[in-house]
Amino acid sequence: MSTPLSVPLNLYASSVKVLDALPPRPPSLPVQDPTKSFWLDPEDNPLAKEGSTGFLGRDDIDICIIGSGITGISALWHIVKDAKARKSEKSLKIMILEARDFSSGATGRNGGHLLPNPFIGFISRQLAHGGAEAIKSFEFENKCTQDILEFIKQERIASEVDLVQGGHVMLLFSGEEEASTKADYDAAVKAGMKLEDIEWIERPVVERRYGAPYQAVKSSAYNLWPAKLVTALYNASKKIASESGAVEIFLHTSAPVTSTLSGPDGKTVVNTPRGTVKTKYVLHATNAYAAYLLPDLYGPGGIIPTRGQVIATRHAVGNGTEKDGEMRKLSWDGNDGFEYWFPRPRGSTSKYSNETPLFILGGGREIPAGFETHVSDDSTCNKEVGEGLRKFLDSVFVGSGKGSVEREWTGIMGFTVTGDPFVGPVLSKTPVTHKGHYVAAGYTGHGMPRAFSCGEIISSMILADLDGKPWEKPDWFPESYLTWNKK
Repeated sequence: MSTPLSVPLNLYASSVKVLDALPPRPPSLPVQDPTKSFWLDPEDNPLAKEGSTGFLGRDDIDICIIGSGITGISALWHIVKDAKARKSEKSLKIMILEARDFSSGATGRNGGHLLPNPFIGFISRQLAHGGAEAIKSFEFENKCTQDILEFIKQERIASEVDLVQGGHVMLLFSGEEEASTKADYDAAVKAGMKLEDIEWIERPVVERRYGAPYQAVKSSAYNLWPAKLVTALYNASKKIASESGAVEIFLHTSAPVTSTLSGPDGKTVVNTPRGTVKTKYVLHATNAYAAYLLPDLYGPGGIIPTRGQVIATRHAVGNGTEKDGEMRKLSWDGNDGFEYWFPRPRGSTSKYSNETPLFILGGGREIPAGFETHVSDDSTCNKEVGEGLRKFLDSVFVGSGKGSVEREWTGIMGFTVTGDPFVGPVLSKTPVTHKGHYVAAGYTGHGMPRAFSCGEIISSMILADLDGKPWEKPDWFPESYLTWNKK
């Protein structure tokens, strides 16, 4: 018999309904005293304070990227590669502005899963967009994941970013979750999705292998160190830019953008406390904070800040089970994805490594009323959520004992009602114009297998406009993500 879990079950529908409510206020700028993420200790984030002091004003910038997470730096990477190939006579000037330390937003605070969604939620996507478009949205996540893996392979940084390929196990904690998961799977197969790598594991087998008395679904997945991936992307971009001379890159951390204003010369004035920047193009890669500068993205039809909480906990999960060794390479989730966890790899660049695995465990949003939506402050942790997380692994893997928490932090995610991000030119519903502004944000807690390729799309849009050419959508990109297809 399974023991009561430390979190409530079957609340996914309720959490989506909350997103339809009018938020009490627009998001703030990122707070300046955030909780300390496991991934962002000074020795692990060498670019943390890059360009953090002095006057930064310029009037000759071509592209200003606001945000130094995976979206913004992926866009930089793709622009730099394209600029090198084009061999333009004039170099592009690109400035990245980050409100806090480098990669200190959701990218530097998430759980580290690189997990393409295998089929979960297929029915809702099919109802919203049709079968072909639903399939494309899942295939897109696989493509994005493979492109990240290819970059890691080319740069030979697998050990540097602690890349682990071990698969993913989704535990089904209730009959309702089992039924909805099976219905999504059946609908996806009927629609023509190829799901050869899915393994359904019955409860007795899961209990024998892993020590958890639940049915499960196993699929392909990876985990890694997100901020180190973004650091590698930035360094690779700088190297190509330096060797080709096609791009000049200026990175300024501690440079919050307080407002943007369209000028009479067609350029945008970007205001910061350290000076103003005049630029032809602005990329809003700010995810949960997008509505601070783009009021049209405020409210249920836009991007809703939502706080997530994570702990790093030493735990003896898996000891004595049939697949103890395998468990050290698996990532996990359950409860409709509210909770997710994986053990840190031993050796390589893994810190705090010893015989008892250190798990990164996130979730618990379903415990407090409101699901932590409309919260843009990551300077504190929710006590209720923390208590639920501390008890969680022992309640799932019965008898594994209490863990010891070594770090606890929060981060702000950008949610949308549909679950689809906003990617494309900023379209205004008011007289305010945003010519030359683009956005890629609102990943609904699922940015790692989507943001990299969304950055690629945005870069191609900006470069097409720069060349005076129409943008052509690649076949692999979902129509439902594009800003002009939002209702």
